[in-house]
Amino acid sequence: MLNFPRWKMILISLVSLIGIIMAVPNFLTEDQLKNYPDFLPHKKVTLGLDLQGGVHLLMEVDLTEVRKEKLESKRGDIRDALRLAKIVLRSSFRNNSIHINLTDKSQTELALEVIRDTVEMLGSSLTGSGVPDIEYEVVDNGTIVVNLTEEGLVLRGNDVITQSIEVIRRRIDGMGTTEPTIQKQGVGRILVQVPGFDDPQKLKKIIGKTAKLSFQLVNSSVGVGDRVPPGYQRFPMAESERRTGLPPSVVASKRKILTGENLVDAGLGYDQDNRPVVSFRFDRVGGKKFADVTRKNVNRQFAIILDGVVISAPNIQSPILGGSGIITGNFTVESASELGLLLRAGALPARLTVVEERTVGPDLGSDNIEAGKIAAIIGLLAVMVYIVLSYGMFGMVANFALMINIGMIFGLLSTLGATLTMPGVAGIVLTVGMAVDANVLIFERVREELRSGKKALSALSAGYDKAFGTIVDANVTTFIAAVILFQFGSGPIKGFAVTLAIGIATSMFTAVSLSRMIISIWAVRKRPTTLKI
Repeated sequence: MLNFPRWKMILISLVSLIGIIMAVPNFLTEDQLKNYPDFLPHKKVTLGLDLQGGVHLLMEVDLTEVRKEKLESKRGDIRDALRLAKIVLRSSFRNNSIHINLTDKSQTELALEVIRDTVEMLGSSLTGSGVPDIEYEVVDNGTIVVNLTEEGLVLRGNDVITQSIEVIRRRIDGMGTTEPTIQKQGVGRILVQVPGFDDPQKLKKIIGKTAKLSFQLVNSSVGVGDRVPPGYQRFPMAESERRTGLPPSVVASKRKILTGENLVDAGLGYDQDNRPVVSFRFDRVGGKKFADVTRKNVNRQFAIILDGVVISAPNIQSPILGGSGIITGNFTVESASELGLLLRAGALPARLTVVEERTVGPDLGSDNIEAGKIAAIIGLLAVMVYIVLSYGMFGMVANFALMINIGMIFGLLSTLGATLTMPGVAGIVLTVGMAVDANVLIFERVREELRSGKKALSALSAGYDKAFGTIVDANVTTFIAAVILFQFGSGPIKGFAVTLAIGIATSMFTAVSLSRMIISIWAVRKRPTTLKI
């Protein structure tokens, strides 16, 4: 125990120093951080919603819309497949089912075989065949009824929520905010927490918009009051466009030339008159398709439709061959930037509804920080005083290791980009109390060795050796508890688990390695005959 190799002393000192250097930015003001050397870390611990204020939204995903879209898509697939097989039919929707009536009932068996070929297996993997997306049967009057399977709907619902979380994350990241919390909450709900953001209305506007974009050709021959011909649909014009004298609605083809899925970039731009526009760029496939369509439809109007509303309806003056273009309209700089952000992030696969909204003010966050500081300082002082009164000089070594331990906790939290919340502060406070446990075990073991008649250096060596197993057992069980809390807990519980786990790791290092090294160096140099412990 007393013979520490030089390489081990250098390694322990280096790890401790790096931990402190990583923690330093957390104790500097913004002005001091600007003058901090560039080669040193600048990252601070990110404060959570309850410490710096922000917006909390609980949003529900409209899975009924997903069911409806899937039914419509499936009806088209089945109808096309049956017509390809020369089967004449009529199809309709009734009670969330597709009802297919055949003109020739003798073709029922053939129709069932065709429908069987349209079945998709969802969730297929190497270990399983997945579940079918539809089920079908022939009812008494010969009608074929097709339903979506419940298992398939569950899988699709999970996929929709996962896609929605990714789209929301891209949108919030595009706003320049840091460390948002976006996660699934219960069944069909998404929790969104954005620390440091104080405008819930703007946040809801950005992340709640479905942003489904499509480009569709306009039928200019149909007037405002005329009947809409088959294959076309009337779309309302955006309010901002109506104010410029354009008609209140536009009749456009139901066939979509391109959708937002073909976009690779979009953002704020300016036209030749320096007015704000939304510039966009298609992928290779979308650019080629857009070039073909514009080449064939010169001097024809096409509509740019966002969430069922026409935001722009320009004329195709010449073929657009570069795979990029601009969306003109009555935009401001802010509205063009927002639309560009929405298009870049992609469309939400389903509509979101806010079911719970909370705004935490920065004043409340400041109060929480002060309360956390007071609790941490009181706990730290109480532990430090107790350990010195109990173990004298050895207690002072333990207190030094404790301060290094706290610095390393903040350094690791900063480096990992973890978000510190009030439960996380509680985890740090708890770690402060637990950090000296290992030292207490060691020092008490040394006392026992001294009482048994061993000399000072032998008692020190035996105390550390024999206490090591107990220390590992105690910390491993607590670490397992922290892992379980992180795995199965929600946001605040996860924050507590992270700080607790990091605190256990650093306290093990400082107690078993750092304080042991310091005491070993002292013992080798002084060669004490008695220990005042």
